[in-house]
Amino acid sequence: MSDLPPDTDRIARLEIRLTEQEAVIEDLNAAITAQWKVIDRLTRQLGRLQEQVEDSAFRGASGAPEPPPPHY
Repeated sequence: MSDLPPDTDRIARLEIRLTEQEAVIEDLNAAITAQWKVIDRLTRQLGRLQEQVEDSAFRGASGAPEPPPPHY
């Protein structure tokens, strides 16, 4: 590239830099998307666990034993 005119060399370096930056942006986007999916899954799981804890606390507060499952 050193035998090219200064402006052409500069433009070529800028184009290379732009291409590298675009690749980095795509990689970062993929990482953020994957993390968002994990956060969404964990948020739903936390909600289910909170419901289970609240149900257990409600059953324990009433003092009544849990009824047997329908197959007994």
